[in-house]
Amino acid sequence: MFEKSYNPDFLEALQVTIESKKPLKKPINRKKTPLIRLRGVNTVYEGEKFPTLYDINLEINEGEFIFIMGPNGSGKTTLLETILGLLPVEKGILEVKGVSAIKKGRQLRREIGYLIQGVEFDPQTPFLVKNALMTARSGRMGLLRFPSKADWKIVRYCFDALRNKEEIADYWDRPIGKLSGGMQQKVLLASVLAAEPNILLLDEPFSNLDVKSRHEIFAMLSRLNKLANVTVLCVSHGTTVPKEVDRVIMIQKGRIVLDNKTEEAIKSEKFKAYCHFMVDVE
Repeated sequence: MFEKSYNPDFLEALQVTIESKKPLKKPINRKKTPLIRLRGVNTVYEGEKFPTLYDINLEINEGEFIFIMGPNGSGKTTLLETILGLLPVEKGILEVKGVSAIKKGRQLRREIGYLIQGVEFDPQTPFLVKNALMTARSGRMGLLRFPSKADWKIVRYCFDALRNKEEIADYWDRPIGKLSGGMQQKVLLASVLAAEPNILLLDEPFSNLDVKSRHEIFAMLSRLNKLANVTVLCVSHGTTVPKEVDRVIMIQKGRIVLDNKTEEAIKSEKFKAYCHFMVDVE
């Protein structure tokens, strides 16, 4: 469908989002192939004396859709940054695709899409939306490669997959700082998609979005997972877990306290206690 695509299945899954609600093909028959492994991992932020994550033992298979839950400050974001190889690992083993993320983090990050939580652009930010998106794709292309027409076509395609057709204007050529919070969030998501990653690490992807947009974007993530075998780790601060999610991981005070299939996790006492806690906080 596209020239120079890194992951044709990825773009084909997005085509469902743009053109139709019907799947273009049958979901991929997923095998339980280990993709991410953490063994006895402690993560420490620079300058801190004590670890933020303690003794993390976790195995994530290729093609899983996982919700990572827990209260504020529990270590959810830290777990994503650890997997990315952005934070120093005090001890333990961290592997992505069988390769040490501690030693080869920069190389591995080219195939990982990471959505940072809570990014807001100053209204004076001069970057146009289209340039911000292409900058994100450049990380996959390599710094010394200039974008081709095919690259621009793919970036625009990812942008269209996120843009609500009911919005009053196409903001492709607008400064990103002039957009609303919801539009900025969609641009950030589109920039993650623009690199056609095999792994998505999403930190609060539904923030600043209205209910309709949340449902549409979750459906898109589900199609990427089912049709393109994209592994999705999604940090959520809420208490609702859609049925399409394979597994729930809960973190409290830097430790994994729950790791189970969704159907079993939401019935557990720990999950119920967490839901009650979140209601009291709100």
